[in-house]
Amino acid sequence: MSTPDPRDELVEHLPALRAFAISLTRNPATADDMVQDTIVKAWTNIDKFQAGTNLRAWLFTILRNTFYSSRRKLNREVSDGEGVFTETLSVKPSHDGNLQMTDFKKAFAQLNDEQREALILVGASGFSYDEAAETCGVAVGTIKSRVNRGRARLSELLNLQDDESLELTDNATMAVITASGASPV
Repeated sequence: MSTPDPRDELVEHLPALRAFAISLTRNPATADDMVQDTIVKAWTNIDKFQAGTNLRAWLFTILRNTFYSSRRKLNREVSDGEGVFTETLSVKPSHDGNLQMTDFKKAFAQLNDEQREALILVGASGFSYDEAAETCGVAVGTIKSRVNRGRARLSELLNLQDDESLELTDNATMAVITASGASPV
């Protein structure tokens, strides 16, 4: 019995890759370019993929490395003072959550890259701490710390008390700010 060709599975990971790329770049066009670069790199280096390991984690690692390589090349960060890029992160809810989603996006944009990345991987993308650590090339404790510090910073920026929740309709966003990924209120 032969092992399945991992190239056959690449397409199923595109939505998660794009979401992760948007969270890193805050720009859908740049995110699409990064995902395309990631798929090209994965396709051309498929012989380096170890069969039986986590293809999704391998793809996310390639995407993450592509992002940080491009950041090093630019040697500067694009300012988003008016929130133009932040506004493109997700679809706004169509009811009372609009204002809170805007506040969340502004607060999320203020986190450092590592905290944002850890929260997207563990919270929104559903990676385990081990998978997120492998993807980022750091220890599991480092990921746990980044997630904890990121959630604490978001709570601080959003002025949330311990017993207070944020009313959002997006479960992925809720998972970013809560350890349990609880459903919206």
